[in-house]
Amino acid sequence: MKGDAVNPYATRPWFVHYAEGVPHEIDEPTQTLVDMIDDAVARFGKRTALEFFGAETSYRELGVQIARAAEGLRRLGVGAGDRVAIVLPNFPQHVVAFYAVLRLGAIVVEHNPLYTPRELRHQFEDHGARIAIVWDSVADTIADFPGDIRPAHIVAVDPTRALPLGKRMALRLPLPSARASRAALTGRPTARGILDFDRMAGGRPLAKRHPRPALGDTALLQYTSGTTGVPKGAMLSHRNLRANAMQGRAWVPGLREGREVFYAVLPLFHAYGMTLCLTIAMGLGARLVLFPTFDVDLVFEAAKHSPPTFLPAVPPIYDRLSRAAEQRGAAALRGIRFSISGAMSLPTAIADRWETVTGGLLVEGYGMTESSPLALGNPMGPTRRPGTVGVPFPSTEIRVVDPEHPTEDRPMGERGELLIRGPQVFQGYWRRPAETAESLLAGGWLRTGDIVHVADGFVTVVDRLKELIITGGFKVSPSEVEGVLLNHPDVRGAAVVGLPRPTGGEDVAAVVELRDGAVFDAEALRDFSREGLAAYKVPKRISQVDELPRSLIGKVLRRKVRDGLIEEHAAR
Repeated sequence: MKGDAVNPYATRPWFVHYAEGVPHEIDEPTQTLVDMIDDAVARFGKRTALEFFGAETSYRELGVQIARAAEGLRRLGVGAGDRVAIVLPNFPQHVVAFYAVLRLGAIVVEHNPLYTPRELRHQFEDHGARIAIVWDSVADTIADFPGDIRPAHIVAVDPTRALPLGKRMALRLPLPSARASRAALTGRPTARGILDFDRMAGGRPLAKRHPRPALGDTALLQYTSGTTGVPKGAMLSHRNLRANAMQGRAWVPGLREGREVFYAVLPLFHAYGMTLCLTIAMGLGARLVLFPTFDVDLVFEAAKHSPPTFLPAVPPIYDRLSRAAEQRGAAALRGIRFSISGAMSLPTAIADRWETVTGGLLVEGYGMTESSPLALGNPMGPTRRPGTVGVPFPSTEIRVVDPEHPTEDRPMGERGELLIRGPQVFQGYWRRPAETAESLLAGGWLRTGDIVHVADGFVTVVDRLKELIITGGFKVSPSEVEGVLLNHPDVRGAAVVGLPRPTGGEDVAAVVELRDGAVFDAEALRDFSREGLAAYKVPKRISQVDELPRSLIGKVLRRKVRDGLIEEHAAR
């Protein structure tokens, strides 16, 4: 790097104006996540920490459950530095297990419980956890792993035990497919040797004198989404995660300790849901209402007795909830004062509708797994700028550099790759020194792989570096082409990818979802695209699908679209 003194993005005169009330810097963290949850238990003991289909757990009760689960895990041999896999939806036991593992100085490894056996196996091969705490519906999948991968102990969680008795039979959860018939019907594991979570965590609490983790210790292995390659485990320390919780809380100065109600509609196993709900909410002494899967009806039912005040989500969720509120009456959502959208671009129309329905604020932010994940955000106030991802969080620095020569800064306003530096930036990838060296540059700068430009301090994401399409010597932004297609009144969703040519280079290809009642006409869509795109950007091929592949938080998976098109071409 050329040195911070000449970094054109280092000065922040805009901060006082655009992020009024937010400090430039946060203090150095002094608490681990274990210290943080202990402090919350001590300060907010009688207040409700968790709500699950009406069943409530106080902070004091949560503290006891964590201590008992930690002792149960210790008896199974879990110690400092060990990896413990968690494969759970948003159950109360997920929160307990997360903090119990950390209390022992061990490392949480989060997993998507709806992953296929192949996807889960790859991650277990990589991290080698000896203990797995899993949804009982996937316990048999883990038990079927080969002996050198199968954890020594599999602890199954029955979520119905966290429910009021009258609601146990009414629980609506998405069951994974391709399970043994009994497991598919009941969710109960059939393999031998699987332990019961309630029994494991039902004994005496962990001794208070048991050694505690340090700030620099690794707390979490969070696997990247894999949209740009093989998933890798990002190592996040207690310092990273605690600092990011402090940054996020500072960004919303209107939050009230012990009085907020957070809705966990995002999965806790995702970096976004984990930080907003497992750390920020818990550190704030908030009531965390857990939803095992996003469902409009469940949200409106919960809002009758625990109206939300803070809802982190993604644009499709805000869109569905606001449209439902317009039909049902917006009263249930009127108490939501703050909302932060992430993972994908936030259309202005969705933000406007949400703010009209709730009377609160909805701003767009930016982050990635490797930054814990919060890094930039729009000010939580009238100075926000729709269409941008905002400005750097407190104690966060940025640069915009030449992607091919990342030591060279681009002049202010020119496009380039975004680099981030701050206390939330990860330690590296688990057992992948080469990939770590590619992502973490000298001085602690994280390469994001995102192409951006900065104007007046605000950052706008142009595209993902590794998803740029090279056609005829020109670079094509998938997001730009998708944006044009989405302006067509018949198009509900779009994904644009590059398909390899036999002669080298790529062709621009698009896959679209149509609105109800629309008739697919590829040539008409190409003609429409020509009105807003240069000839080389117009898709050579446009096809239709009923539903684009998306992650659990609603992000279109371009890599899956591309792989599907290549397989389809090969089959023909």
